Amino acid sequence: MSETSNKERRNLLKLLSAAGLTGLSGGVLAGQGVGAMVPGIGWVKASEASCDGDGTPLQFIPKKAPDSNPLEKELEKYAKCPYCGMDRTKWHHSRHLVHYDDDLVDATCSIHCLAISLSLNIDRGPKAIYAADYAADDEIKPLINVDQASYLIGAKLKGTMTTRSKMAFGSVAAAKVIQAEKGGALASFDEALSEAYAGMAKDTLMVRKKRSERRRKMMQKMKQQKG
Repeated sequence: MSETSNKERRNLLKLLSAAGLTGLSGGVLAGQGVGAMVPGIGWVKASEASCDGDGTPLQFIPKKAPDSNPLEKELEKYAKCPYCGMDRTKWHHSRHLVHYDDDLVDATCSIHCLAISLSLNIDRGPKAIYAADYAADDEIKPLINVDQASYLIGAKLKGTMTTRSKMAFGSVAAAKVIQAEKGGALASFDEALSEAYAGMAKDTLMVRKKRSERRRKMMQKMKQQKG
């Protein structure tokens, strides 16, 4: 591919990025294979570069192999959230999954960690994003495409990685049933994602405090056991 073509692709990507993070048409760099856009260098294939602590975007590439069918045995393949380490089966009701245009997958515990993935993989276009249907009666909430989902923001539901819950529902009617009981505001996926970014600082501080307190208690318990 010529340098001119690469420039055109980069310029187009900048225009798409300026228009917003969540457009699912994506695919601008998909033909270049798995890799990352490294400032000052350009598109670098993962197979051609090292990322051992070098601070480049390569270290943020999803670690699992490309997967053309991520929803098949999803919780077996993507058991833990890559950003917080939480068990996605335990937090199945709030889990999300993004399928990028190079078939790499990031499967998270929440829309909070999904927002992190979309930020770190800004040169990777999502071809589909899924969220758990909170209203479903299944033992494990099924995933639905966020294009068809309605979100309820700020309801009296326990949030995952946030103090302000953002849960997805398969229909507006289902969301309204919970809204009548628990409150909150109806929203689209884009609006819920924007809320996740807006609350990132506060939510991260909350998570840090909780984990610090948990570590303190663990250390205290270990000391007591040692006598």
